[in-house]
This record gives sequence, C-alpha cells and structure tokens, in this order.
Amino acid sequence: MGAHLVDSVLYGHLWSTPEIHRLLDDEGRLQAWLEILATLAEAQADVGLVPADAARAIRKHADVGLLDLAQVAEQTRATGHSTLGLIRCLLEILPPDAREWVYYGATVQDLSDTWTALLMRRVADILERDLVRAEKAALELAKRHRDTVMCGRTHGQPGLPITFGFKAAVWASELHRHRIRVAEGRVRWEVVQLGGALGTMEFWGDRALSLLEEFARRLGLGVPDIPWITARDGIAEFAGLLAMVTATLAKIGQEVYDLQRPEIGELREPFSPGQVGSITMPHKRNPELSEHLVTLSKIVRADATVAVEGMVHEHERDGRAWKTEWVVLPEACLLTGAALDFGCRLLEGLEVDADRMRENLQARGGYVLSEPAMHALADRIGKHAAHTVVYEATRAGLDRGVDLETALLADPRISGQLAPEEIARCLDVQGALGAAPAFVDRVVASCNDWIV
Repeated sequence: MGAHLVDSVLYGHLWSTPEIHRLLDDEGRLQAWLEILATLAEAQADVGLVPADAARAIRKHADVGLLDLAQVAEQTRATGHSTLGLIRCLLEILPPDAREWVYYGATVQDLSDTWTALLMRRVADILERDLVRAEKAALELAKRHRDTVMCGRTHGQPGLPITFGFKAAVWASELHRHRIRVAEGRVRWEVVQLGGALGTMEFWGDRALSLLEEFARRLGLGVPDIPWITARDGIAEFAGLLAMVTATLAKIGQEVYDLQRPEIGELREPFSPGQVGSITMPHKRNPELSEHLVTLSKIVRADATVAVEGMVHEHERDGRAWKTEWVVLPEACLLTGAALDFGCRLLEGLEVDADRMRENLQARGGYVLSEPAMHALADRIGKHAAHTVVYEATRAGLDRGVDLETALLADPRISGQLAPEEIARCLDVQGALGAAPAFVDRVVASCNDWIV
C-alpha cells in the first residue's frame, strides 16, 4: 500500500481518480516541468536571449522517459534543492551546446508556480465537466419530482410540506453557481509565473517584459500584472472553491445519508449486486457514497484552510508558507476529483421513494400544516395572536394524541373564527406548497441556459 491512500492499490479509488492522479504523480509532474522548461527556452529564443538551436535541443529532450527517476531523486536529496536534481540529470542528456541555456535565469517558483497554474487550469476543466454532469442529474431529479410532496424539515424536525423537486432544485442551483465561480476565477488563477530571483526579472534586462508575454502566450496562460511569488491569493481562492464544491456534495450526501435511514426511508443511494454493507450484519445496505462525500469534504476544507495560511508570506520569498501548497493543493485536487465522481454517481442513481415521502407526511397527523391554519386565523385576530392560539391548540392536540383538524376544531378560539370547511382548506397539502413548484421551474429554466 502507498504511504498516502491516494497511492494505495487497495483504496486509491476512494481518494482520487486516475485522471487527476496522472497529473500529480512523479512522472506527470516532472513531464509538466520539463515542458515548461522547454517552453521557457523557446520563449527566450523568440526574444533573443537563448540560441534557437539550444531551445530546439531542450525541447527534444524534454521527455521524462529519458531520465532515470531514481537518479533525479538521489540528486534532489544530495543537493537539498527542489529542482537542482532534475536540472543536473537533464544536463547529462542534453548536447553540450545546449546545457548552459536550460533554466536560464529562472528560479524554482517560476517553474513550480507555473506548473501550479497549469494544474489549476486542467483541474478547472475537470471541475466544469463534472459539475455539468452533477447539475444535469440534479435537474433531472428536480423535474421528475417537481410535484412529489414530502416533509420539509428544520432543525431535524418536520416543518411544512415541500416537494422533493424543490430540494433537488436547491442542489442544482448551488452546483450551477460553482460552475459560474470556476468560469469567473480562471482569469485570476491561470497566470504564468516568471520573476527570477526576487520577482523583478532583473536577469533578463530590457527583454524581461517581452519574455514574460511570450512565455505566457506559448503556455496559454494569462500575464500577471506583477509576479506573484508572495501573493498566494489565487491559490487560496482555488483551494477555497474546491472546498465549496466538496461541501455542496457533502451536503447532498448528508441529506441522502439521513433520509436513507429505514425509519425515514425516503431516499436510497444506488446499490450494486455483491456490495456488502457489513461483515457482521448481512442485512445492512450502508450509504457508502453519501458518507464518503462528507469525509472527503472535511479534508478538502482543512486543506483550504492551510492554503489561506499560505497567504501570510515573509519578505520576497518564504518557503515555510509556499511549500505547504505542495501538500495541500494536490491533495485537495485529488480528493475533489473523487468527490465529484462519487457525487455524480449518487445523483444519477438516486432512488426516490415517493410513496414513503407521502406516508411520512401523512403520519404527522396534519401538524405540518399548522402555519396555513395560523395564517387563516391571523386574518381574523392578527398574526401574533393567531400564533399563540394555534400554538396552544397544537400542544393540547399532541398531548391528547389527536390529529390537527380535531385539535383546531376543539379550540373555541379557533372554531369560533373559522368554519369547519375553512379549517379543512388549511389542511390541503397542495395548497401549502407555496411557490415550491414554480421555483423548480425557475431553476430548470435558468440552468438549462448554461447546459450544452
């Protein structure tokens, strides 16, 4: 088993996806670094800083397959430097006339931060793709269950009736806003880093700014207004977005986790034949996807906190702050990828028991409709007075074990104001749904404008 669960043969599928893992393993990271170095040499050749032949040679040898990773690791340990081991091994395979031009004037953060920007761009692509998938699944649930009545709950207790479509539409709307955040944030995250020793680009003289523009153009990244060696707000914002995305998925998972409890039994996450809930209790069907979404989000939210701490930098470079990102950002990306995969599977395969939802609503004896009764009475005696009267009537009815209609009719302060047929109208579930179905329609229409 790997030292980290994402590298475990047994458990890696729970903590990452192959797609994101390939970006972050040693081969993926080093290949990306080599490509950045080759692009830098080409940009420097374009502005007359590096011979064109040298840039072509660096590009030709920018292949992790040409390197001995064990030797790179040994040289990294021997030098105690983040990238000098890589450079020494690269120099060995380059032709002599190209060796002095690789990594020309650049520093570690030029390489690693530019890689981070490219990583965020790729992960943002995955976010957009998988958020669309999750949003579509939530919208389908909202449309299908637009009018499926159920108990709405506040503080864990039955409140007013809602529809399950309304609940799913809230999910879809939140997922949709994350897609907007991704689109809006790219301009701030996906920017190149090239500053040299302290960010002033002094090594490249009067060609510095043209080099910055060309380097960014070749990588398809934005040009910062100033190098961001100590300005880590973009990293913190991106990590914060990952935390928010996983928190939304965790909220959905928590809801399914609670409503799958047999005593409620309104939702069930997808279940595959052969899936085992308990090694000691064979009957169990555990909400594995749902609870794991909550687990993943807890860790990503913690990673985001560390990323925000990284904004506190000392002077013009501070490895104590910057290197924490080497741990938390990859982990947050890996876990978010896994969460999106699980969240999509949960939403796409979610089983909704509409009959049980209605049964649970009816089992409340009408008490979830106390607000419509209070509203009707308020028209006669005022809202606050009506609240007091209906409150006392419902407490008395619950103590006696009778339904709400009986409790209301038994209180002369209510029956003296409202006729039996008026009380009966207050207890109509459909009339108590308010604008819930209309809100579903609004979300579906709004989100569909963005779905392609």
